Amino acid sequence: MARKRKGRDISGWLIVDKPAGMTSTAVVNKVRWALEAKKAGHAGTLDPEATGLLAVALGEATKTVPYITDATKAYAFTIRLGQATNTDDTEGEITAQSDLRPTDDEIKEALHGFVGEIMQVPPQFSAVKIDGERAYKRARDGEEMDIAARRLWVEELVLTDRPDADTAVLEMTCGKGGYVRSIARDLGKTLGCHAHVLTLRRLWSGPFDLENAVTLEQIDAEARTPDLDARLLPVEAGLTDLPELKATAEGATRLRNGNPGMVFAAGDVEYGDEAWASHEGRPVAVGRYKAGELHPARVFNLPDA
Repeated sequence: MARKRKGRDISGWLIVDKPAGMTSTAVVNKVRWALEAKKAGHAGTLDPEATGLLAVALGEATKTVPYITDATKAYAFTIRLGQATNTDDTEGEITAQSDLRPTDDEIKEALHGFVGEIMQVPPQFSAVKIDGERAYKRARDGEEMDIAARRLWVEELVLTDRPDADTAVLEMTCGKGGYVRSIARDLGKTLGCHAHVLTLRRLWSGPFDLENAVTLEQIDAEARTPDLDARLLPVEAGLTDLPELKATAEGATRLRNGNPGMVFAAGDVEYGDEAWASHEGRPVAVGRYKAGELHPARVFNLPDA
C-alpha cells in the first residue's frame, strides 16, 4: 500500500522571485514546507545562478503546469564578450579567448539572425537526455557530446545596454525550450569573439510576472501563516491562455467523473480547440471542445465556490 502524503490539500500558484545560488527544486521544497502542502512542482527550471520568476504550482494547480512550461517567456541577461566557457556561463572553465570586441551596431546586426524560428543546440551542461542520461552528468565526467539541434521560436532579442566593451545586456522573448546560454555562446561565435552568460533573470512566463512575486525572505517570514496563503493565485491562473467554457450542473458532474460534459459554447471556441470548463466559479476540467461538450484530459478535484 502506498504511503499517504502528509500535508494540506492546498491548491494554487505561488510566484517566487528566485535568488541566485539556489536550485529550482530547493525553492519548490521551501514553498511546500512553508505552506505545509502535500504536492508542489514548478513550471520551468531556472539554473542555480539564475534569478527571477519561478512559478510554483501546488495541489491541483500542478495539472496546469504544462500550459505554463509551453508558454512564451522573457529573460534579461548579461553576456561577457571575449571568453567562452565549457558551461556557457560563469560556472565553467574558460575554453577560448579573444581580444576582438564588437561595436553596438555589430551586435544589433548579428541579433537579427537569432530572431524567428531558429535551430539551437543545448549546452553540454544541460538537462537534456543523451541515451537516457542527463547531459550534464556526462559532461562532468569530461565527455563531449553531439547534442542534436532543436527548433526554438524567438519572438524578440534586443540589445538594451552596453556597460563597457566586455559586456552587453540583452532581453529575449522566446518559446518553450530556449537556452539563454546557447544564445550567448552562438552570438559570440557569430561575432567572432566568443561569449558566455554572466547574469540571467527571468522576467515573466505566460500569464505570470514579477509584480506578484514573493521573495524567499517573505516566504520565511510568513511561513505557515494565513498571510502566505493569501498570496496564492487560483488554479485557473495557469489556464488564462485557454478559453473558458461554463459547464452545466450535469456537465460538471460528468466531467469530474472523467466523462465528456455539456458546456455553453463561447464565440471564440471551435471544434477540437483546447479549453477549460468551470462551474460555480471553480475549474472543473481541461480538454477538447467537441459539439457542445468538453472531452476532459485533466480533471480538477476542487470544491465549488
